[in-house]
Amino acid sequence: MASEMQLTLVAGLLRRGRGLDLLSNALTLLALAYGLAPLLGAPPSAASAVVCGLLVMLGMAQKYWAIRVALDAELFTRLAGDTARLAMHTTDLDQALHSLGLQPTDAAPRDWLQRSHAALRLLRLQAAWLVAQLLLALVVILATPWLSLAG
Repeated sequence: MASEMQLTLVAGLLRRGRGLDLLSNALTLLALAYGLAPLLGAPPSAASAVVCGLLVMLGMAQKYWAIRVALDAELFTRLAGDTARLAMHTTDLDQALHSLGLQPTDAAPRDWLQRSHAALRLLRLQAAWLVAQLLLALVVILATPWLSLAG
């Protein structure tokens, strides 16, 4: 059985996903604004349109994982507040997930350690999409002076 401290710790770690999401949102909006700049009279560039499109797609992938991490953070926070009835809440949670189609009905029951590891895996996936987004932006920033010299 999971302890209140373990659930609280996992919830706290999952809440860090909000900061990752905010950074990705800023980068995504910046890419979107730059990509739409030709509509306001800026000279169009196919390369910048592709890069902006990729940055927006990476941002949307990160957003998907951020939504899942935020949901898990809320669930872990809620369950950490009432560990005395954790078994009952676990059953209720599994039934709700089954009824909404978010978990297969034949899924084996998991303990809270497994659920904690799975939730933290989602946070790592969210961070990986943000890192991909940041690396693309960094590569473009660092390559831009070299590309202008070559062309």
